[in-house]
Amino acid sequence: MEFSYGKDHLTASIALQIARGTLHGTISDDTRQAVNKSYAAVVSIADGSDAVYGINTGFGPLCNTIVSANDTSKLQENLLLSHSVGVGNPIPVEVAKLMLILKVHALCKGFSGISMQIIERIIWHINEDVIPLVPEQGSVGASGDLAPLSHLFLPLLGEGKVYHNGEYKETSAVLLKYNIEALKLHPKSGLALINGTQFIAAHAIKVIETLHNCLTHADIIAAMMIEGLLGSQSPFDPKLHAVRPHPGNLFVAHRINTLLDGSEIMKSHADCDKVQDPYSLRCIPQVHGSSRQAWRHLKEAVEIEINSVTDNPIIISADYTISGGNFHGQPLALPIDYACLAAAELGSISDRRCYYALEGSADTPKLLVKETGINSGFMILQYTSAALVSENKGLCFPSSADSIPTSLGQEDHVSMGSIGSRKALQVCNNLTKILAIELLHATQAMDFRRPLKSNKIIDAVHHKVRSQISHVTDDRIFSVDIEQAIAMIESKELLGIDGIQSFDNSHDLYPVFGVY
Repeated sequence: MEFSYGKDHLTASIALQIARGTLHGTISDDTRQAVNKSYAAVVSIADGSDAVYGINTGFGPLCNTIVSANDTSKLQENLLLSHSVGVGNPIPVEVAKLMLILKVHALCKGFSGISMQIIERIIWHINEDVIPLVPEQGSVGASGDLAPLSHLFLPLLGEGKVYHNGEYKETSAVLLKYNIEALKLHPKSGLALINGTQFIAAHAIKVIETLHNCLTHADIIAAMMIEGLLGSQSPFDPKLHAVRPHPGNLFVAHRINTLLDGSEIMKSHADCDKVQDPYSLRCIPQVHGSSRQAWRHLKEAVEIEINSVTDNPIIISADYTISGGNFHGQPLALPIDYACLAAAELGSISDRRCYYALEGSADTPKLLVKETGINSGFMILQYTSAALVSENKGLCFPSSADSIPTSLGQEDHVSMGSIGSRKALQVCNNLTKILAIELLHATQAMDFRRPLKSNKIIDAVHHKVRSQISHVTDDRIFSVDIEQAIAMIESKELLGIDGIQSFDNSHDLYPVFGVY
């Protein structure tokens, strides 16, 4: 399968497929013509006498400083060198590769004045897995992700480092191995490369994927916990949610109802005298559903962003250029902060279910093991869950609420979306660990319901977990169990169980919740 850069509609899933080598990116003849036309316009502007920002002027507060035609190439090279001020650890290689993919797609829209030679070199980096080293800190998320994108494209000049064959190497050495020369930048090319929101957007794509995986597992694990703790099915009645029809609530209630349908465990306590469950069980549709809606909001914003031109100035023609603020990260910064909070809340309610499971109600033993005193059981696993939940709370302060003026006041309001996107991904990774801990609690609780059977899907999930992680009777090194559970969630192997995919795709109320 192939994807046409600049022409086809890009999604988070497609970008990840290209990054992982399961989908190949190409450039159509129409796209080449559009790119070449835009490039010709820039060349014409550079040869003219009218001042156009970033082509024959300086940058930021130097926007009124005219640069001679002889210096326009050096101007672009200096731009990449001077703006490569990132610090901190390298971002994940996959995120850096996503940045390259997103940048190629934006440049191929034909409004950036870039040459095909540069685009083809970037595609070479993608196809050959020669991925630039990009430090994680240094962007304020407004004039584009200037510092990260500068590092991303230093290799075009033969500078910086790249990840290749499992390690970081000097770019010059890798280019020499492939007998490839560094490029000479043309007017505006440097500006076109570093103006944009690709650092924010690439991290947001990983947030979309990771949070979606967590949302999908959270519903399944919560249904297991309901079974294990003899929770009621009535809070998921569609008639209840019809009178408060938030899309996420309806979707999650439908999923939980489907997962509990036909369960012998549910039938075994249908006539019990318990009136209501704690909120952590009863309000799953409201909490999980709200997080679903935050995820959907981010997904929609990201899809607009990664199919847009976030450069400045925009080249319409040689006679028509527009300087604006398409590089400002605010359209992503706000939904990223929203998704970050949504992920943290999903972890918070998961931890509450773990705590409830330890209390020894619903005919399950205290701390989820029969012999306590000599055994601590699951008590300390919940400590780890609580620590992760608390850490996420500290990471939830919205980065978009802050702005520090830069560029001598020329850039006097910035989004800090770059910081928000890194934090959101960290929160989602913590959430995966929290859900893994709840999976262990829920599986253990369900053990005490045997020999009664659950719904076919839930029974299959329970069996899958127990095929790798045994029932706990005595204390052991639980970190091993946690790591195994984390791996099961991250690998999505539970989602490969018969019935889960069709079940996820069967609900046509809001199909957008099921895909990314």
